[in-house]
Amino acid sequence: MSAAGFRPTAVRPPAVAGTFYTERPAPLAEQVGRFLGDARGKERPGTLAIIAPHAGYVYSGPVAGSAFAAVRPAAAKIRRVILLGPAHFVPVRGLALPDARALETPLGSVPVDLELAAEALALDAVTVSADAHAPEHSLEVELPFLQVLLGEFTVLPLVVGKATVGEVAEAIDRLWRSDDTLVVISSDLSHYYPYETARRLDRETSDAIVALEAPLPPDRACGALPIGGLLVAARRRGLAAELLDLRSSGDTAGDRDRVVGYGAFAFGPA
Repeated sequence: MSAAGFRPTAVRPPAVAGTFYTERPAPLAEQVGRFLGDARGKERPGTLAIIAPHAGYVYSGPVAGSAFAAVRPAAAKIRRVILLGPAHFVPVRGLALPDARALETPLGSVPVDLELAAEALALDAVTVSADAHAPEHSLEVELPFLQVLLGEFTVLPLVVGKATVGEVAEAIDRLWRSDDTLVVISSDLSHYYPYETARRLDRETSDAIVALEAPLPPDRACGALPIGGLLVAARRRGLAAELLDLRSSGDTAGDRDRVVGYGAFAFGPA
């Protein structure tokens, strides 16, 4: 689809409300607010980008709270969010937008930024795929945090499939031009290792992220490509990365035989 032909009318409904998080608006807002409140002290003035996990809130919500709390000092000026995460279910070549004018959660609808979407579609690696977005949780679970934190904003939602780190970095670079724009990368870390093995692997991954070393090995994070693109873009902009939180499902709500790792990172001026 060409940029000129992108005139979506549909609203993308939530796919995982009631499973990854509650479908009831008031308890959802209260839970997200609690995650953010528990992360007091994680605020980082000047935060321009974050990495946050995307599992069910009972597992990764506390770590996601650490990532989004970093944004709180800048929340009043953020009007646009570039949101990237992996495509888990439907194969995608490059990066894909939804065929939607808004994304819905139990807390309301978030408008898709059609101006940024048109600019994104001018890139060779960006297409439109309603099928890829329909079942995908990686972007959806970040939206309630953004809604509670920011209030009104527009979003550019991109799932990343079979792409190169360079293609992802180019998309971020082209579209991230103003300090009213926040970049959010949605990614969990290691998957299904024993607890102590996951701790070691996730610490290595965390060290690489803080050092802005890209690309990441694909088995270290389901969003390795989106993370890699951000790391390249951050290096070009002279940004620094900071680890805010590093835990796993073995620390939050699961057993320790097969855990999933979660990290929260903030990016700002060095």
